[in-house]
Amino acid sequence: MNRKTFFGLSIGAIFQASFAPTFLMALIKPQPKSESDGKDKIALSDAQWQEKLTPDQYHILREEGTERPFSSELNDEKREGTFVCAGCDLPLFKSSMKYDSGTGWPSFYDTIALNVETKTDFKLIIPRTEYHCRRCGGHQGHVFNDGPAPTGKRYCNNGLALNFVPET
Repeated sequence: MNRKTFFGLSIGAIFQASFAPTFLMALIKPQPKSESDGKDKIALSDAQWQEKLTPDQYHILREEGTERPFSSELNDEKREGTFVCAGCDLPLFKSSMKYDSGTGWPSFYDTIALNVETKTDFKLIIPRTEYHCRRCGGHQGHVFNDGPAPTGKRYCNNGLALNFVPET
């Protein structure tokens, strides 16, 4: 083996050892954070999801798409109530958790405990934290570390991935 071959194999091994685990972790589906809390998983076929959701909701919730900023009516929702997953109605956010981030998407500084799961997303090369509904796995948005107190988090949500249930 010559030096060129040795050098090439060494760099390849280092690259594989450094980056392969990161990319593999991004492919792993999120796992529930609690064992059994009465929120059983919902598993529907693609055809069932397409029948249940609008085409835009399907693109966001099932294909991890993103809506245009400032396109959601929920961005301006100010009433007391609960924001639930548009795919399965699992409560994800209380209205008291919502704030105006100026980004054009409904934003929240916290979630209802145990109702979202996260995974790392590399779609823009830079790793981001993506979050999904715990029950149906529907893509909601991304969480960033630039939100207000008390958490410092910004859960930047697609409005079409949510429904609003006002308090009665």
